[in-house]
Amino acid sequence: MATQAGVQGLRPEEAVMTKQRLPYFVGISGQTVGAQGLSMHLVVIPPAGRAQPHVHIGYETGIYVLEGRVCTRWGSQLEHEVISEAGDFLFVPPGVPHEAINLSDTQAARAIVARNDPAEHDKVEPYAVA
Repeated sequence: MATQAGVQGLRPEEAVMTKQRLPYFVGISGQTVGAQGLSMHLVVIPPAGRAQPHVHIGYETGIYVLEGRVCTRWGSQLEHEVISEAGDFLFVPPGVPHEAINLSDTQAARAIVARNDPAEHDKVEPYAVA
């Protein structure tokens, strides 16, 4: 008889700094709950903060903005942009160079980030605009 995995709850207590140079509160991942195809975290972009330009290697990313307004610049020269605010979803395909910029100088932006990879932190690569 196969062993059935149980439902697990967790509450991240402290942030970790990511390769994107943003603080993440790690939630669901292969490391925290043994997830095999999913990770989900809370990201906080400090006032006037921004992510280092980067690409995700081999996985999709879905983002739901909880608070704030964020400009996501994307493309080979980061020449495109989309503004997301509380209540908006954002999809980032694999391999697309991008960066996120908090548009407020006084308030943090917060978002839930979900990815179809349980260990995506190992698959983030910095991106230098040519």
